[in-house]
Amino acid sequence: MDTTTIVSLVKASLGFTSSVRDTYLTTIAEGVVRELQEEKGLALDGTNPYHLQFVVDYAAWRYKSRDEPGGMPRHLQYRLHNLMVHSGGAAT
Repeated sequence: MDTTTIVSLVKASLGFTSSVRDTYLTTIAEGVVRELQEEKGLALDGTNPYHLQFVVDYAAWRYKSRDEPGGMPRHLQYRLHNLMVHSGGAAT
């Protein structure tokens, strides 16, 4: 997946217009993509808007919740579960 696009969309979601946080957001985006591919076994498709929007929302949540206790919000858990079920649970 193209992290430049992900970072641009995360910035839009968070209302950021400057590039001050780009390095941090890029690291979060790369981490989210790697986690979904390597730990969750998803074969992400950068041209699939559903996949892209999930990665953007997940990365934005990671940024916003960096200092907060607790787990992933229910709506993200639900969408992750659906992605995993739809893809058969693992990438080959």
